[in-house]
Parts: sequence; C-alpha cells; structure tokens
Amino acid sequence: MGYMENYKRWYERAELTEAEKAELAAIANDEKEIEERFYRDLEFGTAGMRGIIGIGTNRINIYNVRQASQGVAEYVLKEGEAAAKAGVLIGYDTRNFSRTFAEETARVLAANGIRVYLFPKVHSVPEVSFGIRELGCAAGVMITASHNPKEYNGYKVYGPDGGQLPPDAAQTVIDAIAACDVFDGVKLVSLDDAFSSGLLTYTDENLDEKFIQTVMLQQINPDAVHQVADTMKLVYTPFHGTGSRPIKEVLKRIGFKNVLVVKEQDTEDGNFPTVKSPNPENKEGFTRAIEIAKENDVDLIIGTDPDCDRVGIVVRDAEGEYRTLTGNQTGALLVEYILRARAEMGTLPENGVVIKTIVTTELAAAIAKAYNIEIMNVLTGFKYIGEKMTAFANTGSHTYLIGFEESYGYLVGTHARDKDGVVATMLIAEMAAYYKTKGMSPYEALQNIYKKYGYFAERTISVTMPGKDGMEKMAQLLSSLRKNPITKAADIDVSSVVDYKNDETGLPKSDVLSYKLADNKTYFLIRPSGTEPKIKLYLGTVADDNASAEKMLDALYADLQKQLNL
Repeated sequence: MGYMENYKRWYERAELTEAEKAELAAIANDEKEIEERFYRDLEFGTAGMRGIIGIGTNRINIYNVRQASQGVAEYVLKEGEAAAKAGVLIGYDTRNFSRTFAEETARVLAANGIRVYLFPKVHSVPEVSFGIRELGCAAGVMITASHNPKEYNGYKVYGPDGGQLPPDAAQTVIDAIAACDVFDGVKLVSLDDAFSSGLLTYTDENLDEKFIQTVMLQQINPDAVHQVADTMKLVYTPFHGTGSRPIKEVLKRIGFKNVLVVKEQDTEDGNFPTVKSPNPENKEGFTRAIEIAKENDVDLIIGTDPDCDRVGIVVRDAEGEYRTLTGNQTGALLVEYILRARAEMGTLPENGVVIKTIVTTELAAAIAKAYNIEIMNVLTGFKYIGEKMTAFANTGSHTYLIGFEESYGYLVGTHARDKDGVVATMLIAEMAAYYKTKGMSPYEALQNIYKKYGYFAERTISVTMPGKDGMEKMAQLLSSLRKNPITKAADIDVSSVVDYKNDETGLPKSDVLSYKLADNKTYFLIRPSGTEPKIKLYLGTVADDNASAEKMLDALYADLQKQLNL
C-alpha cells in the first residue's frame, strides 16, 4: 500500500478522534508531509521502536503502540500459560503521552489474558528492569524515548531477565506485529475492565523500597562519603525526568548532606522547558546547574536523562572552568575507581570482568589490564552487556564488576540488566568523595588516569539524515563502503577492516564497519543509529599528550568528511 492509500485509510477510520482527524486534515495538501508520515511503518527493531509523536504509520501513537503490544502479547503467549500468569511489568517516563501509551499497552495485554503490573507513577528504566526480575515477570515494557527531544516517544521491550529482548525473541515480536493489522488485529479491553478482572494491578511502594536498598548495596567505600559528608557539595539535575525521586533518596541515605538540586529542572514535564533536548551529553542543559555550582563552590555536577538510564557529569578544572565529560571519560573514571577501591579493600575478584561496547574507549582496556581484570567487548546496545551478565550468573565463570558504553550508560551490580542512572550517580558521587579524601577533584583524578595510561581521546559524530531520502542515503553509504573500503585515513594506511555484518567475529551480525590504522593507535567505526535517523562515526586514538591526540582526531575527521561526503 502506497503512502497516499495509507493516508486515506487512516483518515477514514472510525477509531480516530476528531482531533486526530484534524491533524491529518491539516496536511491534506502537503504531499511531502504525507509521504514522510506514511511511506513506511515505524520500525520495531531489536531495541523496540522510537519516533515522533503524531498520527501516521511512521509516527508513534496509540494505534501502533497497541499493535506493538499485541506483538508482545503474542510473544508472551507463545512462551506458555506460566508466562501469561507471570505477567508483564509496564513502566513509563515523564514524556508527553507516556502514561497514555502505558495504559494502552496494559489494555491490550489484559485483553489477551496476560497478567499486568503497572507502575502508578513515573519510574526509571533501571527500576523497570529491576522490577521485572523482582516480580518474576515474563516480560516488561518501558515507554520512553530516552534523551531524545520532546517531540519523541518510544517503546522498549524486556525479557524475563530484565534485559532488552535478544534478537530471536525480538524477531518473534516483530513477526507478530507484521501479522497484526494496526486497527483490526488488536485485542482491547477498557482499563476499568482490566482492573476489575484482576489481570491489571498497580505496583506498590515495597518494590520501590527494595530497589533503593539494592542500589545502596552497590556502595564500595561508604566510609569515604562519611569522611567528607559535612563539607562536600554536589549539584544534581534530573532534566525533568524520573531520576529525581530515587536519586535524591539514595544520596540522602548514604550520607550526602549538601545535594543542591536544580529546582527549575526538578519537574515532571515532557516539554522539557529548560533545555533544547534533555540530553546529559549537551553542556547547554547544565547552564543553570553550573551557575549554582559557581555560587556554592561545587566540584561536581550530575545530570540524568528523562528515563534515568544515562548520566552526564560536569567537573571543575584546574582553572576553575566547568567542563562536561564524555561518556568515555566518566566510564574510565568509574572503572579506575571501582578497581582501585576494590583492590585497596581486598574485594577485587580474580575472575572479575569489565564489559564495554566495541565503540567505547580503549582506555577501559588499559585500566583493566593494569589490575589483571579481563575486558570484554560486545556490540552496541546495553542488552548485549545484559546477556553476558545473565550468562555469568548461569555459569559462574566471571564476576561482573561494571559494564558501560560511550553513550553515557553504566551499570554496577546485577540487580538490573540495563543502564542504571541511579546506581551510577551514587557511585560517581562516592568516587568524588573518595578523591576528596585524597585532596583531589574528579578532574584531577582524570588527569592522573591519562598520565598513568596515556592520553586516550575519542570523538562521536552523529550526522542526521532525516526522512525517506535520509534512510536511502544511509543504506547507500554503508553499501558503498562495503564495495569500496577505505584504504587510508589521515595519511595513514588502514591495517584492518572488520565488517560486523559479514565477518565471523563471534558476535551477532550488526551493520557496523570497524577500521584500524597502521599506527596501531588510531581507529574509527561507522554505523547507522538503531534509534534515530543518523549515521554515527566513532573515532579514537592514544598519544603522549592531549594536544597530539586531539590533533590526530581533527585530521581523521576532516579526512573522513571528504571521503564520506558528509
């Protein structure tokens, strides 16, 4: 069915409200907009689906949320009666329509005879992942678009281990969605009927309390916090998201007395009124936090994105300037701190392991090697870290210490199987307290890491390619690179190329190309984003000083821009 036929079909459906029909009527003479909204179905991939809120097949709305939920229902029912009784936990963040989409999901699952647990208010990704495991659910759903702009929302599906669905399970959902008509193929009951049938219930505060207590168990050196609790100050902002309640509670309970919260951003508001995008990668979002930090002589600022799975930090340098750290830098700080503190306390296990993604800094590998700890690489996506964790739990072969990815996601502890901004915030604050007892700031600690291991520098570049034309351009670019590989970059020969889509790496197939240069220090990877219309480039190198490392990355990026016509 073409995009105009799709448009007409949707416009004529009786299910649409007057407001939804008016939204479609408003674009009746805009064929380009109709094409953009209806040229394809919003893709449900291994990470779920994410899109701009609106009416259309290529938008996220109650209709394709219901369709996706029917797909999830088919997956659960295929697992058997026990899975249907074990049920599905549904969480949602502060985004516009998040609660609505969560309730629509509950209506569909209950109509299919599946037990449903629904959080009565907004909760974070790690709380959902933890809750699935704690309640013994067969699956979970989180309504969120992570750190995307306000126009977006999304739908993530989790398995019984609390991790995002592995490829085979995700394919079962994808196939079920494809076989289900968005209007006529969905089972649906009212919320009242779902509650009265006993299939739908709200979670209670006991689950929240268990999560808080479990996070607190991940502390490594509680005494460091107690030593500086009276004098140490930190600034926290939840960027209008779900981190506010659990993070403020955890920091209070472990002993921090001077947590300055950015009040303007401590509101549950899906319009994210104080930022262009609620992304802790962007320094502009920390403008008010930095003002508070300057006024109060604060060394550390922490921010979490709306669903509280990502964490960004800002530190004060030797000149008193506030600098945002990259996800790689924060991850390196955490790896060094965790391994160092455990070694000092005699709790570093011989079979310990640090897990990172293939696009994440090699500095983590250098740190792990110094402590005789194994480093493992997995594909991009925290679910692959979660899969390793579950495997370790089954075999006992390794003791998981930390997993992280360059996109600001970290997990310490085995209570969840996805990024946890709550536990990461707690340990970042504890780390800062530890270094304060040594007379150091987090920035100074980072400089010491570079002096010890080398000046590792990384850069992530995202090139947006929106719309149908952008999707085609991305596919064409990757196809062209496979036919005509890059042989030289920044005047250095390419020594090796790994195609994760075709090469036998031992990892699942993925649309990623990885290049290493002949200097044995520099590398770059190219992949399309799994959640946004972007091509992503990951550049990395190591040098004797920061200036040399950054100069190499400048030259590498400039050359790749020309070769890739970006």
